[in-house]
Amino acid sequence: MTNPLLFLLAALTLVAIPGPNHLYITTRSIGEGRRAGVASALGVETGTLVHIAAAAAGLSALVAASATAFGFLRYAGAAYLVYLAYRTLRSRHRLGEMDLRPQPIHRVYLDGALVNVLNPKVVLFFLAFLPQFVDQDAGAVPLQIAAMGLATALIGLVSDMGYALAAGSIGTWLRTRPTFQRRQQYLTSLIYLTLGAATLFAAPTTRHA
Repeated sequence: MTNPLLFLLAALTLVAIPGPNHLYITTRSIGEGRRAGVASALGVETGTLVHIAAAAAGLSALVAASATAFGFLRYAGAAYLVYLAYRTLRSRHRLGEMDLRPQPIHRVYLDGALVNVLNPKVVLFFLAFLPQFVDQDAGAVPLQIAAMGLATALIGLVSDMGYALAAGSIGTWLRTRPTFQRRQQYLTSLIYLTLGAATLFAAPTTRHA
């Protein structure tokens, strides 16, 4: 790895910038509580580990270079977020009252993992970011990418947890407001649809996750 300190500073800067993952985790935490936010954060970073393995194995480059593979990932990611929006709206009772039962934690965790695994922007992020710090003379390039990826994931987990805990506290207060309770599922669904649209229009030239 060339200049580990520069890599860590760059990783900290990029991870600290609010992005789609932060928005997704914040939405789950506000709507379903701190526990769901933490589970979402763990799920998202589990998805990050999948991307790291793919980047180290050279699969990310193949996906980004293949219009078919990248398109499949893009449409699958957008479709899953649309499904989450639909599932959120469908959880209302027939009489229009809010269904306050939270999703099982294992499902929340799986949602977070799938949202990140199916996010083509994460593929492009690791493909564009990690190779800049690879030291070709040090050999074992896949191991260098894996090590840097794990460091980035750890930084991301700390950041995600911060968003989850802060949003959970805000959500505890908001859920006592009748207006928020009536509109929560509509707002949550709208955010999922927005994230789905952003995923759908991801392109191989994108440089940030």
